[in-house]
Amino acid sequence: MMKFLVSTHQGKLYDEELDYVVVHTEDNEFALMKDHIPLVCVISNGYVKMVRGTDIFYLALSNGFLEYKDNVIQIIAQEAHIGVDEVSAKKHLMEVRKERIEQNKKESADFTKQESELVENLRKAKAGRL
Repeated sequence: MMKFLVSTHQGKLYDEELDYVVVHTEDNEFALMKDHIPLVCVISNGYVKMVRGTDIFYLALSNGFLEYKDNVIQIIAQEAHIGVDEVSAKKHLMEVRKERIEQNKKESADFTKQESELVENLRKAKAGRL
């Protein structure tokens, strides 16, 4: 068994023991099994098939990297989501990314409005030269 850890900026997403994983990147595909040689790779967009006994799960991720050393696989990614198959994991990842983009647009618009109000209030208060 190997230790499998996945973290995003929101914290730890996954921490389990697995038999092996199959990593799918934009360029290639490879498997990591117990006692594999140390490895580091970038995963811009891809997924990882996680196998433990007869259980199979998929981790879709974007903008991350994987490090394997001493039977510990650690993935740090900007976004990552787990599903029962590749399609559901990728679909969930895309839905969350779309929501986050919309939220960022809204927050950016709110910030622009607040900045305009601040400038106007400073002008009215005759504070500084604006």
